[in-house]
Amino acid sequence: MKQYLTPLFLSVVMTLPLSIAQASDISGISPKATYELLQQKPDEVLFIDVRDPIEIMFIGFTDEVDLNIPYLMVDRSQWDAKKNRFRLYQNPDFATQVEQALLQRGLDKQATVITMCRSGSERGLPSAEFLRKHGFPNATYMINGFQGSSAKEGEKTGFRIQNGWQNSGLPWGSKPNPDKIYRIDR
Repeated sequence: MKQYLTPLFLSVVMTLPLSIAQASDISGISPKATYELLQQKPDEVLFIDVRDPIEIMFIGFTDEVDLNIPYLMVDRSQWDAKKNRFRLYQNPDFATQVEQALLQRGLDKQATVITMCRSGSERGLPSAEFLRKHGFPNATYMINGFQGSSAKEGEKTGFRIQNGWQNSGLPWGSKPNPDKIYRIDR
């Protein structure tokens, strides 16, 4: 039996994207399943958008999130010539801010925390792994994130028109909620 399962397991793992194949024990949750969970158990889940607030302003937002707590932030004073973009740095208060958000809702670190970024891989999965390493055992991420995957062929190649929250018929808008967006002015 083992001789049949090993090749099957390897063939499945080899077809997964590298970031998912290397993931620890976090399998993620789909946008639709996230939405359904939020409808069924709104008082038991913390749903956070981990994107930089500037990205949200230009791409869109869902008011279904409890808060925007950035995992990686853009340092507009430092240019990363190697990656041809501004330098990204990890929010040093991320875990503390997530814990505070849980406490404000009457929840503790054992609660389900779902993180959402643009695509699910660059910040969604890493932020959930980070939270797990820092004492949030039920942290997970939303697969394909807010905007989803890019089309690989056709006239819309490169456009993020596949999967994700935005492309799943779930509620979203172009303007962020000022009470939920990450702000340093208060």
